[in-house]
Amino acid sequence: MKKYLLFVICLFGCSLHVFAKGSYTDYVDPFIGTATVGHTYPGATLPFAMVQVSPDTGTQGWEYCAGYHDADSSIIGFSHTHLSGTGCPDMGDILLMPITGEPCFEAGSKENPDSGYRSRFDHANETARPGYYSVRLDDYDIFAEMTLTPRTAFHRYAYPEQSQSGVILDLGHGIGDETMQSSIRQVDDRTLVGVRHSAGFVKDHQYYFCIRFSRPIEEFVSYCDGTIGEKTEISGKICKMYVGFGEAGSKPLSVKVALSTASEEGACRNMEAEIPHWNFNKVMKAADRVWNENLAMMQIDPVDDNQLVSFYTALYHSLIMPNLVTDVDGSYTGWDHKIHRSTEGDLYTNYSLWDTYRALHPFYTILIPGRNEEFIHSMLERYRQVGALSTNEYGLCETYAMIGNHAIPVIVDAYLKGARSFDPEEAYRAIKDASTISHVKSDWESYTKYGYYPFDIVEVESVSRTLEAAYDDRCVARMAEALGKTEDQALFEHRSNFYKNLLDPETRFMRARNTKGEWRTPFDPFSIAHELLGGDYTEGNSWQYTWHVQHDVPGLVELIGGKEAFSHKLDSLFFLDEELRGVAWVSDVTGLIGQYAHGNEPSHHVAYLYNYVGQPYKTQRLVREVFDRFYMARRDGLCGNDDCGQMSAWYIFSAMGFYPVDPASGEYVLGAPQANEIVMHLPSNKTFTMRAENLSRENKYVKSVSWNGTPLEGFTIRHADIMQGGELIFEMTDQPVM
Repeated sequence: MKKYLLFVICLFGCSLHVFAKGSYTDYVDPFIGTATVGHTYPGATLPFAMVQVSPDTGTQGWEYCAGYHDADSSIIGFSHTHLSGTGCPDMGDILLMPITGEPCFEAGSKENPDSGYRSRFDHANETARPGYYSVRLDDYDIFAEMTLTPRTAFHRYAYPEQSQSGVILDLGHGIGDETMQSSIRQVDDRTLVGVRHSAGFVKDHQYYFCIRFSRPIEEFVSYCDGTIGEKTEISGKICKMYVGFGEAGSKPLSVKVALSTASEEGACRNMEAEIPHWNFNKVMKAADRVWNENLAMMQIDPVDDNQLVSFYTALYHSLIMPNLVTDVDGSYTGWDHKIHRSTEGDLYTNYSLWDTYRALHPFYTILIPGRNEEFIHSMLERYRQVGALSTNEYGLCETYAMIGNHAIPVIVDAYLKGARSFDPEEAYRAIKDASTISHVKSDWESYTKYGYYPFDIVEVESVSRTLEAAYDDRCVARMAEALGKTEDQALFEHRSNFYKNLLDPETRFMRARNTKGEWRTPFDPFSIAHELLGGDYTEGNSWQYTWHVQHDVPGLVELIGGKEAFSHKLDSLFFLDEELRGVAWVSDVTGLIGQYAHGNEPSHHVAYLYNYVGQPYKTQRLVREVFDRFYMARRDGLCGNDDCGQMSAWYIFSAMGFYPVDPASGEYVLGAPQANEIVMHLPSNKTFTMRAENLSRENKYVKSVSWNGTPLEGFTIRHADIMQGGELIFEMTDQPVM
């Protein structure tokens, strides 16, 4: 496989777009993660785009967080907004379904697709690649294709000749949410505009749309709150429309669908700016080119062909979210639900920060730091409008789905790594407010009074909330230090040590305490907890959360009893196969190695902790096991939700041989590389190369590491060094190096 990398390097001066066997997009499989619990979608999108046009096969239940599941054999239609790899269902806005024959306004069921407009399909007749999706709808014999620009989807439907061709527009459709208000209006003989306003996991969410057909509409059948008619303008709670185009000929019907968060007019302007023509292939090729330019920022010499697919699919999944909210002229509906026009460029929503602060945003600080600053501008614009940073924001709405205030480490990490496009004083005010002004998931008065969240005041997740807050506090202290705010630095340094108050010296577990200082009794470290279940942990148990001290691992080692005791307990984590109590109720706790749960983010740094006790070979062995078991080039290849790219970012970092255990520290902890060579093309035309010499299935241990020809001391590499470019060389061996 080295010939691929060498070929690319030889061509680099002329082109970044081609491997020896084709383009980078040839190695991306958007179907990875669409089976079991990955919660990805296979449809077309672009990096951080407003539009994600993808087939929906179901809308209710945890398996349909992205609207599609590989186990299904029928499609409802194609909607234009989707979340990638989340644990809660939402979006699915503005559904289109091409049909033949008489219109029907009910989707029908998976058990009986004939009861509605839903159509059967065969996975063998599906194609998905970055920026493109197609499928044959068997019940109508329609070949449906779709591609896109950032704000506009482009559909192409090939109907059987002489059939009665038509399209259903269903604004009652949504993934796990309910339409609250909708409207459809004809503008001319080819154009419809309207809005869908919905509520669900995202409490208040709306998209305006502009739809334009390549042929004049010949027939209208309207549906509004149960009333069927022939109106060309309808408004109510549930609005749907059938538009007919008469007898199909040999030429496909093309459809453009533009979105806007601001207005119908904005959606139409987006369409006119992005796709003023009817050349589907031109748009498809442009989408492919955009993805190739993004994927070309990294090249890999893989251990086998499957790794090519796994790696580039992980890179693809890491570049999907957050998502654009601004129109081409900067207009958007803000976090305060008012219309604004951005003066700072594009703005974004959809932040799963409990997940993505760990590896995804640190990955952005290396590969696309400018884009990461755009995300921070969006967070700070939200702060200006509503007085608070995001925690888990989707569709411009705070969901408070998870704990922590993890916009804090994202902002601090970027600032400490040199980001200066935002006002540091404003950013500091925002993170300090997030750490001192209570909200739904924080009670700072109790936290500071007791030095932890007492379980008799904070009735659920008290341990996890304390540990996550302590990490955020360390990040605030770091920025306070950088800005010369010594009193604040001391305050937040003190608070960052609150984790010590929950380490029970007898059991050596993180354990809940009440306002009297008494430990939670009875105590079961195997019992899984969650906000919906009660208990003291978040999507995990004490075995998994005891290690959640990313900012002070040496302090945790000392608390647990020193290096030997720490190592022994860490060994136990990976070998204890005792059944998780309550795991049936928390489907996120997956990808188990003993009690370690790779399918859920609190475990992601834990395998790297052996470095702190002088046993890096155990980290190296575990990283290989995670790669072999939990990242596979097939539809069920992810062991948990991809969580907006966090699972994928773990893969990319670990393939390069290091990981951000403490994301805002400016250092990465070494592991074991999983590819022969990886090249990153950094900003300022610099190049970082990782090379693993003698890597093989047997040679999974690291014998030595050098940086630019000099042996690397310790077990970390600095971010600042990576950004200067250079070569990180691992010499691999088949024997653990003690």
